[in-house]
Amino acid sequence: MNASWAETVARATELRRELHRRPELAWAEHDTATAVRAELDAFGLAWRPCAETGTVVRLAPDAPGRHVALRADLDAMPILEATGLPYASATEGVMHACGHDGHTAALLAAARWLHAHAADLPGPVSLLFQPAEEGGHGARGMIADGALDGVDAVFGWHNWPGLPFGRALCPDGPVMSANGTFEVELIGRGGHASQPEATRDPVLAAAAVVVALQQIVARRTSPQQAAVVAVTSLRADSAATVTPDAARIAGSVRAADDDARAHVFALIDEIATATATAHGVRAEVRTTVRYGATVNHPGPAAELRERLTTVLGADWAEPGAATPVLASEDFSYYLRRIPGAFALLGSGTTAPLHSAEYDFDDALLDPAARLLVGLAGAPEPP
Repeated sequence: MNASWAETVARATELRRELHRRPELAWAEHDTATAVRAELDAFGLAWRPCAETGTVVRLAPDAPGRHVALRADLDAMPILEATGLPYASATEGVMHACGHDGHTAALLAAARWLHAHAADLPGPVSLLFQPAEEGGHGARGMIADGALDGVDAVFGWHNWPGLPFGRALCPDGPVMSANGTFEVELIGRGGHASQPEATRDPVLAAAAVVVALQQIVARRTSPQQAAVVAVTSLRADSAATVTPDAARIAGSVRAADDDARAHVFALIDEIATATATAHGVRAEVRTTVRYGATVNHPGPAAELRERLTTVLGADWAEPGAATPVLASEDFSYYLRRIPGAFALLGSGTTAPLHSAEYDFDDALLDPAARLLVGLAGAPEPP
């Protein structure tokens, strides 16, 4: 199916809003996968399932040049949408709050153009429609199911409301951080609130641990080293007159690389354990590694920056923007396996990612799809 570039982008906009209306969580993207595959069928493109709800397309498999892969993510988030848009989520408590609907639509637009110009491709191109980016390690599943087999370089991108439209980030080295989570259980001895001397208060100890953990970034990490230690919950269920036996805190860690994350985890254990001891209670600390840092390879990153210049103009780089940003991405799995690069593209939206008021900026579909087409080596759209 041939179509003009304007028709291709218009269809991508329509499809993006259809996907936004019916979001699905990680590893449950069944209707989303069906919609993606139906669109590929309409283009006349062959595809195969990958990692359950994922899909892989291979174009120009016999072309002699480098084999490039382009990736989009499919899943939504467990957030109640508050945009009031006519195409707002029809699924209670689930919404596309990170723009994966736009990423998918942009790759489908590129797929349509690449299929129409497959004879002009210098090498094979794989299109990766990946499930479960939001904490589900979908990239790992795609790799295990052969998505990168024979691929020489992989590219991806993410919309970024923190940057103005027309700006982007694409450094050599880390572009997004490593992340992880932690839980600390403070185990004391409960009792009557009128007899504190007979108890060992885990609530007081938990409050002290929350405060003490703030020294990790403020006093135990170099100011030049990006890191976040965020306590996001504290629970100590009890009656108003009863000191409980235990209290639990939990939180999130972000660090510039995997080694820095390991250092932060070690400090959490050290500080929580020592603070608990000082308060006469015991601490059990559990840390969980989530995604590694997303680290661009210099050669592919330079190539991606060149394409950004072609698509966005010479002034696309945002002056003074710090990298890595402290969000995380499972695109890191691909970049650990083969060379590649990842970019953040600024958008005109005002609500941040993961907000109930966020919506993907449809104006990004044209430049993002152009970027993907160029990375594949296809003729430039008009």
